[in-house]
Amino acid sequence: MRFMLLMIPHGYESAAPGTSPDVEAVSAMMAYNESLQKAGVLVSCDGLHPPSMGARVSFRNRKPKVVDGPFAEAKEVLGGFWIIDVPSRAAAIEWASRCPGGDNEVIEVRQIQEMEDFPADVQAVASEFTSMQTVKKTGA
Repeated sequence: MRFMLLMIPHGYESAAPGTSPDVEAVSAMMAYNESLQKAGVLVSCDGLHPPSMGARVSFRNRKPKVVDGPFAEAKEVLGGFWIIDVPSRAAAIEWASRCPGGDNEVIEVRQIQEMEDFPADVQAVASEFTSMQTVKKTGA
């Protein structure tokens, strides 16, 4: 089962362009990432620049509208993510609990939808996109 661990650092929604965590925080996070890797559960991980460097594209009436960051209405934003492959939701929560997060950080744990999670008619529509459905399983 694949899960995405979403890092939500409170206060990051108003961070200036180029803001980055301090050396101690990065060092602790790299040790955590290494433990995920050594356990064979890490599929991918990355940090994200602050929203002040991003853009949002909305689709009212199916027409794209672009708004550059920062986003005044944002209360929570993503600071980074991990994708892990573990045997259960409980295992994903256990890994999230080991993260050396700070007082202002929250990790949301979300299971990634697999093609077999969808009804047959949805699978049929997506059947021509098999390259998008193939995921390297890392084991756990």
